[in-house]
Amino acid sequence: MPSFLEKIYGLTKERIAKAKKFLPAKEIEEKDLFHRTPHKVKPAFTREDYNIIAEIKFASPSKGDIHSNHNPVQIAESYLEAGASMLSILTEPVYFKGKLTYLESIRKARPEALLLRKDFIIDPYQLLEAKAHGADAVLLIVAMTGSDLTKDLFDQALEIGLTPLVEVHSDAELEQAFAINADFIGVNNRNLKTLKINLDTGRCLVSRKPENSVFICESGLSSAEDLRSMRKLGYNGFLMGTSFMCHNDPGIALKNLRKTLECV
Repeated sequence: MPSFLEKIYGLTKERIAKAKKFLPAKEIEEKDLFHRTPHKVKPAFTREDYNIIAEIKFASPSKGDIHSNHNPVQIAESYLEAGASMLSILTEPVYFKGKLTYLESIRKARPEALLLRKDFIIDPYQLLEAKAHGADAVLLIVAMTGSDLTKDLFDQALEIGLTPLVEVHSDAELEQAFAINADFIGVNNRNLKTLKINLDTGRCLVSRKPENSVFICESGLSSAEDLRSMRKLGYNGFLMGTSFMCHNDPGIALKNLRKTLECV
């Protein structure tokens, strides 16, 4: 496991242990939002559009602090008004300065929105948390959880109605995603060991995309040309965060990008 993932794995284990003591799984299942039926996610990415997953994150390991206005609902509203197909909500607190309460507050403000809990999911407890705070989907990182645990988490997410977005960044990881019949796959252009970006990762792996699957291109996307070229290769959607969150109003940044994409 790469060094960054080793660090985040340890921190995440500690966070989960504390959360379980504070709020046992049975109590999570009593929360109102836990009984909500999550939205179906995949159909939103079968439209002939760029289908952008706009991310709300206030910091990152590679950039440090990104955005100072920690008002997730305001940012979510701006993104949705600008045409985001889905929102990705960072809930990891140390490196990304995220909170589960951000997810819940956005869900309550915008019941119709498609919401992804983006975190380092290593325990079924986190799936319960995601559903209880209003998520429709969860990110599963193959590099973090390996084949067996990824399969367990994948199956358990489906059991409670969540859509797993299975993230890969190598041929071997893509094979593991195929082995569990994942059809909603995120290809991360970031090397999780060095945190460096290489768009050739995305260009290579999308060539193996099966028919009827949805592939999402993640990380390192900043321009309309990036999206145009990746869409031509077969991507159904694009997860973008830093390039938007660096602006005072991330929604305006998304709106401007979409205007540029409309100009051929």
